[in-house]
Amino acid sequence: MDNNYNNNYFSQSNGSEGAAQNAPDTYGPYAQNGYGAGSTGADQQPYRNGCNPYQQPQGMPSMNPQPGPRKKGFGTTLAKCAAIAVVFGLVAGTVFTGVSYAGFALGIRPEESKESSQIFSTGDGSGVKATTTGYAAELTDVSSIVEEAIPSIVAITNVGTVTYRTFWGSQEYESQSSGSGIILSQDKNYLYIVSNNHVVSAADTLTVQFMDGSTAVCEIQGSDPSNDLAVVKVALDSLEEDTLNNIKMATLGDSDALKMGEGAISIGNALGYGQSTSVGHISALGRTVTVQDPTTGETIVNQNMIQTDAAINPGNSGGALLNAKGEVIGINSVKYSDTDVEGFGFAIPIADAMPIVEQLIRYGKVEQPQTAYLGIQGQQVSSDMTSQFNMPEGICVVQVIPESAAEQAGIRQGDIITEFASQKITDMSELKALVEACKPEDTVTVKIRRLGDNGYEEHAIEVTLGSQQGASVR
Repeated sequence: MDNNYNNNYFSQSNGSEGAAQNAPDTYGPYAQNGYGAGSTGADQQPYRNGCNPYQQPQGMPSMNPQPGPRKKGFGTTLAKCAAIAVVFGLVAGTVFTGVSYAGFALGIRPEESKESSQIFSTGDGSGVKATTTGYAAELTDVSSIVEEAIPSIVAITNVGTVTYRTFWGSQEYESQSSGSGIILSQDKNYLYIVSNNHVVSAADTLTVQFMDGSTAVCEIQGSDPSNDLAVVKVALDSLEEDTLNNIKMATLGDSDALKMGEGAISIGNALGYGQSTSVGHISALGRTVTVQDPTTGETIVNQNMIQTDAAINPGNSGGALLNAKGEVIGINSVKYSDTDVEGFGFAIPIADAMPIVEQLIRYGKVEQPQTAYLGIQGQQVSSDMTSQFNMPEGICVVQVIPESAAEQAGIRQGDIITEFASQKITDMSELKALVEACKPEDTVTVKIRRLGDNGYEEHAIEVTLGSQQGASVR
């Protein structure tokens, strides 16, 4: 995807998983309305991925509700009108927002080099070779590690169609955006490359470029938007012999064995200029990063991300995060961009990614178990709303999914959920965790506060949870 792809992938949420605010971004040094560095919206959109902007909702403080006595008359009517207006604003904000969405070697030690096993092989010893691994003793020169690993990294170009509304109606134009991929395996017919879902989604055509400069058309083998992972495949008979001799399959490492402070190398298609590298460390482990899918409005929570200060720039999404042996330990996915912050990127641990990737390669999809499903989208009632409009603390229901468990139980738009299964609720993450702990067809008591003639009145509603496959609980 090059530097002129205008596509707000994720939007910043104000302490909520159900609502977001749109903000422009750029992708590249010369673009005004695409992705990349030089964005006029950088100060407003902290979380970005290496291809599209990501944003992390920030939790908002809350206060205990202070209902207090109410007097009937003009004041009561005025307060009710103000509360209704606030709820309408929450609902409208969520609905309209859904439309717009992380020595090294002075040389490799030959005695410690090895080749890793791959998901698939040709079985006869022919085909694409795997990268070898070594040992990094000092954080000075990573050239030998990069030289060995970089043939397994590809640049991906996504050509799509962007539709936007004008005074004269809908207009369309062709756009390009850039990302990265990692060559993981092959069978007798195809080469399989893992990347991020947001790198390859909404594409009319996808093209990969290998380190030797050759290109090939690829197609999506399978994708898992909920984990932002995808696999594309390239027909082996479409590649020249020289390309097959030059490229390599990546060697995988053990992301579960990582420690803070270890060296890390990032390789990817930064800014769409082609493969490049940056060096840093493992800054932290087990980080939680929340992003939002603008197509579905679904909030995605990644709870085990690797944090690194190795630069992850626009175009690096889907590229590799390597350890000191040159093994892939993560798939670069998210960067933090802010004028006050440096070296704040995130990668999906390879141990978490591979079970999903294997299913995508074998079956083209991820078989996920049925999960409990409530069927609402909501937004946290902030402390300002609580104090100014006498609204109860909890989750304001901004949308009820048609035919969902919530709708069938009688939960309405504008209701404020205060308890779920006897547990007090203050934000969407708490509600999601409680729903996920249940099973489909479980019956739970949901306490809500509903605006009536005498202000917010409490109701206890029995909800029999539904089920949904492969989707985050809402």
